[in-house]
Amino acid sequence: FPLGRLSVVTGVSGSGKSTLARDVLHANMSVRTSKQSRRKAPQWVGCDRIDGSEAIARVLEVDQTPIGKTPRSCPATYVGFWDDVRKLFAGTTDAKVRGYGPGRFSFNTAGGRCEACEGQGVQTIEMSFLPDVKVLCDVCGGRRFNAETLAVTWRDRSVGDVLAMCVDDAVGFFEAHPKVHHALTLLQDVGLGYLTLGQPSPTLSGGEAQRIKLVTELARLRPGREGTAQTLYVLDEPTVGLHMADVEKLVRVLHRLVDAGNTVVVIEHNLDVIAEADWIVDLGPEGGSGGGRVVAAGPPEQLAAAPRESHTSLVLSEFLAERGPR
Repeated sequence: FPLGRLSVVTGVSGSGKSTLARDVLHANMSVRTSKQSRRKAPQWVGCDRIDGSEAIARVLEVDQTPIGKTPRSCPATYVGFWDDVRKLFAGTTDAKVRGYGPGRFSFNTAGGRCEACEGQGVQTIEMSFLPDVKVLCDVCGGRRFNAETLAVTWRDRSVGDVLAMCVDDAVGFFEAHPKVHHALTLLQDVGLGYLTLGQPSPTLSGGEAQRIKLVTELARLRPGREGTAQTLYVLDEPTVGLHMADVEKLVRVLHRLVDAGNTVVVIEHNLDVIAEADWIVDLGPEGGSGGGRVVAAGPPEQLAAAPRESHTSLVLSEFLAERGPR
């Protein structure tokens, strides 16, 4: 796997893709990058050694698991720009006169939040012999805050109004505030402009949650020198459940991570992603006992030029012939 590049692990089902990328590469590098292991020689598992591991400072697996289990978690808090929004409201004249600090505009602590729903915007009704039902809070109407907090406005909007904004609208609203605007633009770039800033995490799909995690990473990135790999990202079939248009946006995000000097390794069957890789590691030739070997490795064009080497080479050759060069 070349450092500072987008690599895709391919092969038929059962050929050993997850074993290589997750159980060997990710597991070993997670141990290698821990503070305790940096002080002693690494004990590799499933391999003799991993050359170049010292170039990786951090390892992260980006999957489609939820970004939060309660309605209090939302895109604004997960990506990390809600603290800046709270400071904006705390800096208004109304807030200063009333003695409100940034904590007043947090729906995770008592004081400014709606206590009827404890800042969740919804109330849970327990049903006998049936799953619990969540309904909109009848006190705050889903706005998460009490009336006193909602009385403070910034640019004629309350903190509840801001949470109800979709990303597309919020981009223009926060245009003068670079840090917030940058994070919102990233959400827009990955096709999540329709989400509201306060949308409860449990209502997000797996694909939406994964792209929010990638946006969080992009928001913290600083472009690195070419060939420098600060973080190793491992993704296991990120295109599952995504529309073709979303796949295209996902690929652009992965390239942005690489452009910042990071290394990205993706397990994937989707040919649109495979064709966009800088490097392919193809396992096989078959699944189960007939797999577990690297049958081909190289750029997509190289594998496509030898269609008899593996199943992936054959279908990739046909795909690139139809699509044309990048």
